[in-house]
Amino acid sequence: MLEDDIETIESGYEFLLAYAAQGRPAAVETGPGPHARPTIQNMAEAMANVARQFSDSSDGFENVIAHDCLNAGAALEFILRQKKVGSEMVDNLNASIHLRAVLTDLFLYSEVLKPTTADELAAAAPSVVETFDATKNKD
Repeated sequence: MLEDDIETIESGYEFLLAYAAQGRPAAVETGPGPHARPTIQNMAEAMANVARQFSDSSDGFENVIAHDCLNAGAALEFILRQKKVGSEMVDNLNASIHLRAVLTDLFLYSEVLKPTTADELAAAAPSVVETFDATKNKD
């Protein structure tokens, strides 16, 4: 599902920011984690899913997202092919314009997906949202 893939990418990036800040040396990932590799793998899979979903779209922006996911996915796959992953490598990945393009694309796209009216909010979470119409009296 698109929303799940977007969440995987966005939360993965947040994890990688924290990982990079730890100053871990490049090493084969063993022992207690958390480790960057599983997160990078999940992000790569999510980006591949998004790229597949949007690759044949007639919407220009969805095509941009697909292309950006392919570019960033290539960087993620490059990291996954390395024997040792450390904070500096992850920090450079975080700074990659390709990864940042995907995140910015998805932030914008997610904003469009959000419900904006009371009816849309109620449909999204019917048991949570209660609307109030001030034009109607409660007598």
